[in-house]
Amino acid sequence: MFHIASRREFLQHSAQVAASIGLAGMLGQSAWADDKPLFKISLAQWSLHRTIFAKKLDNLDFAKTAKTEFGIDAVEYVNQFFKDKAQDQSYLAEMKKRAADAGVQSLLIMIDGEGALGDADTAKRTKAVENHYKWVEVAVVLGCQSIRVNAASSGNYNEQIERAADGLRKLSEFGDQHKINVIVENHGGLSSNGEWLAATIKKANHPRCGTLPDFGNFRIKDGEFYDRYKGVTELMPFAKAVSAKSHDFDDQGNETHTDYEKMMKIVLDAGYHGYVGVEYEGGKLDEYQGVKLTKALLERVRETLGSKRS
Repeated sequence: MFHIASRREFLQHSAQVAASIGLAGMLGQSAWADDKPLFKISLAQWSLHRTIFAKKLDNLDFAKTAKTEFGIDAVEYVNQFFKDKAQDQSYLAEMKKRAADAGVQSLLIMIDGEGALGDADTAKRTKAVENHYKWVEVAVVLGCQSIRVNAASSGNYNEQIERAADGLRKLSEFGDQHKINVIVENHGGLSSNGEWLAATIKKANHPRCGTLPDFGNFRIKDGEFYDRYKGVTELMPFAKAVSAKSHDFDDQGNETHTDYEKMMKIVLDAGYHGYVGVEYEGGKLDEYQGVKLTKALLERVRETLGSKRS
């Protein structure tokens, strides 16, 4: 039998453990054991955007292509490639079936073109939030965990925090009703300022609202770039997904703009062991080759960092 003092300490410790487990779950940071890979690899559909826009690959075949061409069994969709199908239940059912038949998990949908969630005009901001509702519902149908949104706004630094946080919170409340996360990518403007986006997520203050740190999207405006390593460090505490952006490679297969080993150490040190999405966006290589090089680099870094931890 516990003494009163020790029992109280035990209960406090148990509550702390439970809270930490709950927090990890909310952040999308899966539990990690020594017999599991340090992180898993997914494929962002934007990696093949030129191929899809050229109609050399149909959206319905993307999940199967991820598996057969690249050996990747988890995908991240882009709404641009099926924007007119958001309420076409038979089309969405076919998307879901083809992914399942290929043994591929659908993780998230990247949403663009639905309005500024931080619009200075309250009515327009509300409309932007409501425009995203259908994509939350599509995510449910496809079996995704999240939708990726943008935190576009206007005004001064603090005004944009207030406005973007308001839109994000309202959308996250809707997402919560459907068990779908609302995650923000650093994607230009102040959202590419890691400190600003972290402050905005804190202000939104909703467990469904998090980030999708992208290794490469730290251009705030022409001639102004935010430090990518600092930015990812600031965004990782809220991360529910990670985007391994790549553009160019040297002869050794290293990305020439981002030190992947340094960046993935930041990701792992934040306690994240979930999916890291391959997102090749370069213009010099064939997209299929770019995806393969990015995946190979992530696998090599995973092995290197794993050996350092053992």
